[in-house]
Amino acid sequence: MNKRILVTGAAGFIGSHLCEKLIELGYRVSGIDNFDPFYPRSYKERNIAAIINHPSFEFIEGDLGNPDDLDQFSELPDAVIHLAAKAGVQPSLNAPSDYIHTNILLTNHLLEWMNQKGVKKLVFASSSSVYGNTEQVPFAEDQPVDQPVSPYAFTKRSCELMNYTYHDLHGFDIINLRFFTVYGERQRPDLAIHKFVSKIIRKEAIHLYGDGSTSRDYTYWKDTVSGITAALRYIFDNNTIFEIINLGNNKPVKLIELVEAIAASLGLTPQLVFTEKMPGDVDITYADINKAGRMLQYAPACTLEEGLKNFVVWYKQENNLLQHN
Repeated sequence: MNKRILVTGAAGFIGSHLCEKLIELGYRVSGIDNFDPFYPRSYKERNIAAIINHPSFEFIEGDLGNPDDLDQFSELPDAVIHLAAKAGVQPSLNAPSDYIHTNILLTNHLLEWMNQKGVKKLVFASSSSVYGNTEQVPFAEDQPVDQPVSPYAFTKRSCELMNYTYHDLHGFDIINLRFFTVYGERQRPDLAIHKFVSKIIRKEAIHLYGDGSTSRDYTYWKDTVSGITAALRYIFDNNTIFEIINLGNNKPVKLIELVEAIAASLGLTPQLVFTEKMPGDVDITYADINKAGRMLQYAPACTLEEGLKNFVVWYKQENNLLQHN
């Protein structure tokens, strides 16, 4: 095998787990991350601490807006897995231009660099957000996605369309993976599960937007990473391809049920405050994963209970709380 893979956003939640898995599978990995101040740099430094000195890992702190940064690596990659992006629906409502710049413009910079260097294999991290507030469930890859309800969502859909242009004009082989609410160890501190665990442990009130009935297709990071690596194998084994594939769990969980499951994993009782539903929020995400199963042999294996248990153990280790078990 011994192919070299460039992973953008390598020090992030999914990126760091992915880099570890790629190294385990025998790939050589080039990782780039700009340590965006969206959350503390120390989180990302811890994420990659175990592999930063690994002989199969080469890391550069850099920005996709500067092609010279990508040229610092010792060799060109055989494929790119593009995870770097500004994430989050709610933050995108307040800074849409930032999301357009990072998610669309910098993706274009990456595509141009790849084209100039003759690197034509790409796995792109898209999002279930592109489905908007559609009533058609589960979400299938061939249904219309022309009604995004947040800037984050339209930037991800824009990138899918831009990727097709590079496939058509320049012969790129591309798989766009639509992630569905990935969670687990190293999860960003602003995301629901991380926030809820923290607040329940600290005996702080949890503010739930709406009546608690909104549902999300929570997908454990190991299942998502297995889907990404399968997509990578697929683009190496096939040519002249452009695909969009859902990577979800196919099991939506209501918000109130999520909180109850987290509380059960902690053995504590949550304090709940219900507030008005947020703009840009969708009622449900629900992945049809039949295509992923057919093409990638994707089969999510982690239950919510198991994933939450793993996250809680990690959270307590990170915050020196294990002595309170």
